[in-house]
Amino acid sequence: MAKVEETQISPLPTHVAIIMDGNVRWAEARHLSRLKGHRAGTENIRRVVEAFGKSGVKYLTLYAFSTENWQRPKSEVRELLQILASVIGRETREMHKRGIKLRHLGRLDRLPPRLQEEVLKSIELTKNNSRMTLSVAFDYGGRAEIMEATRQMLRDKVSPEAVDETLFSQYLYTSGLPDPDLIIRTAGEMRLSNFLLWQSAYSEYYFTPVFWPDFDTEEVRKALLAYSQRARNFGA
Repeated sequence: MAKVEETQISPLPTHVAIIMDGNVRWAEARHLSRLKGHRAGTENIRRVVEAFGKSGVKYLTLYAFSTENWQRPKSEVRELLQILASVIGRETREMHKRGIKLRHLGRLDRLPPRLQEEVLKSIELTKNNSRMTLSVAFDYGGRAEIMEATRQMLRDKVSPEAVDETLFSQYLYTSGLPDPDLIIRTAGEMRLSNFLLWQSAYSEYYFTPVFWPDFDTEEVRKALLAYSQRARNFGA
């Protein structure tokens, strides 16, 4: 049997979304702090983005922080916000050089004002890039997204007769993005955790026991190979 790295992968998903799970368990297995686990997971993002970019995937969405994550210990939430700030400062220009367009999915208003500014600057700097679109779901929840879309349609006084899937999708955080073809979840869990509930109606799923900090280039290829072997008929 050919090794995974030698296999020609086709077809490829256009849009891959990842639930990055297992940072804390990765750290606990090594007798490290939760913070070091989150930092290890963050350091892995560049490697994974580059692997998907080289493979030809055009859209990548990472689930970084859910609306429910605010319930974690305050010290951990503060550290996660600090990590986000440092990543934006360190990675944005590198992503820009690589032709990657950055998007934020979720709420911005609950982030510290300075961090909101940095996120918006990153989006503005990279808005014309076309090699890949990298969306970071931070303070994101699928149910909250659907409710906010509904509220905004009511504010806009959209008539019931005008509502269809296309219009509704335009009110979501993901407006303008194709629905994910493949959703990956690391660390052995098999649930959506309130992620892209509307958009994932016909997505393929790939679950792996590998913790997110260990999800490397070879794991990316395994996931893409598994997708290429699926038959999709979208209910037809």
